[in-house]
Amino acid sequence: MPSLLQIHFNFPAEQMGEALTDAAMPLAKSITLEPGFISKIWTENPRTGEAGGIYLFEDEASALNYAKMHEQRVLAMGASAVQYKLFDVNEPLSRITRGIV
Repeated sequence: MPSLLQIHFNFPAEQMGEALTDAAMPLAKSITLEPGFISKIWTENPRTGEAGGIYLFEDEASALNYAKMHEQRVLAMGASAVQYKLFDVNEPLSRITRGIV
């Protein structure tokens, strides 16, 4: 069953936007190679100093393994207060609403 992973963390606003796009290009490419990875939507809110993403993985084990590894990676990049949540995906309803599953 697909698993949705929501990760968010505090991140300096001045490192978002174009600066993040430029700096994270290699990271974005490497994420596509993670086991079980399907897709990611990158999120950022410079007004609140938060960034993160919504990920879709093939299964919960892949999502959880990625979350644990990525938490350490973003902390090393200057993030703080990393939080993540895992959700099961309701595939029949998601297909109706054009969700990627």
